[in-house]
Amino acid sequence: MAMTEAWLTQLPDPTGALEPVQRRGRLALTEQGFPSRRQESWRLTDLKRLEALFQLSLANDSSHVSIPDSWPTVPEQALRLVVNNTNDPLAGFDLPEGISILEGVELEQALGHTLSRCQCASEWPVELNHGVNQQILALRIRGKVPPIELVTFATDAMFMPTRVLLLVEEKAELEVLQVVIAKGHAAHSHLLEIHLGQESKVQHGLLALGEGKESLLANMAIEQEVRSHYSMVAVSHGWSFGRLEPNVVQVGGQASSSIHGLSVTAADQQFAVHSTMRFEGPEGTLDQVQKTVAADRSHSIFNGAIQVPRQAQRTNASQLSRSLLLSGRARVDAKPELQIVADDVRCTHGATVSQLQEDQLFYLRSRGITESSAASLLLRGYCKEVLDLLPLDAASRWLDGALPEGETNP
Repeated sequence: MAMTEAWLTQLPDPTGALEPVQRRGRLALTEQGFPSRRQESWRLTDLKRLEALFQLSLANDSSHVSIPDSWPTVPEQALRLVVNNTNDPLAGFDLPEGISILEGVELEQALGHTLSRCQCASEWPVELNHGVNQQILALRIRGKVPPIELVTFATDAMFMPTRVLLLVEEKAELEVLQVVIAKGHAAHSHLLEIHLGQESKVQHGLLALGEGKESLLANMAIEQEVRSHYSMVAVSHGWSFGRLEPNVVQVGGQASSSIHGLSVTAADQQFAVHSTMRFEGPEGTLDQVQKTVAADRSHSIFNGAIQVPRQAQRTNASQLSRSLLLSGRARVDAKPELQIVADDVRCTHGATVSQLQEDQLFYLRSRGITESSAASLLLRGYCKEVLDLLPLDAASRWLDGALPEGETNP
């Protein structure tokens, strides 16, 4: 706790539209103290890497963030916004019809509402973001709007907090891609809230790219009303330390959720995905697949919770964790959790850990392909299933058509 308090005293005074949130967040961090491995959700976490975040410089409105000129071209009709804690992401933009800024009383009413519905408002990474974040991008979506690409960038040992709130109205349709990039030992703290109105549709992609020494804390709260459709594809690669926490709640039933993830780790990296799916009404559906590629001495963690209380009758939920080990020294921990009280449901879960198949490698080598090329080819196929689901052709644009390479090591 002393470490947390010392860090908080060095922060700039709370300011801006989120000043009350900053004050509450700092108070909560002081009361909670630093996470402990005695807490189940942090039991497998390398807390020394989390502590290292307190050594970074906080990005604020006085920081200078140079935007690279090498980013891919924005897809036709799409709107690209650069989200950080230093500049107004909407400066110089005329928002297209159907997209408007959420502010004033409406923002106050919406801010934190979905976090509370997802029961994650008091989680430590959320309170951390609350305590340091000065800005928020809050948008209202009406009707069918052009795709949105949100890019967040940090470098030079910088700690970058960002927050986005999207209020998607009844029958509205949104395709949104978030690209989170870090270089030079930088770190991100990102907080996202999406409220889906009745019969609305959201296709959501998250592409998180580090260079091997960076850190990522990303929390997402998604609230779905009746007959809404939410699809998320999250791909992470290159993070020394990462923690991705999607939390989805279907508040009225008859909604559908699709969650697909791919996390790739190498060297001595550690990346964790903690997902929670809660059904609060009948006839909801979930299709969830989490894929992992772990190489070298890296450690990948997946904890997937599905909650089906009594009122969520006729729920149909499927969860699958698939992990691929490229090294005998790599480690994967997968923990599915099904909490089912309703008695008329169909819920399935599974977890597999495997290596590249020797018969497939042998077949490719027999066709004149080297062992290294054969392993890379099989790995591409394993990853491509998720990468192809990213919206706005994200994989080919941001990864330049290249998928994570890997070799099998004993």
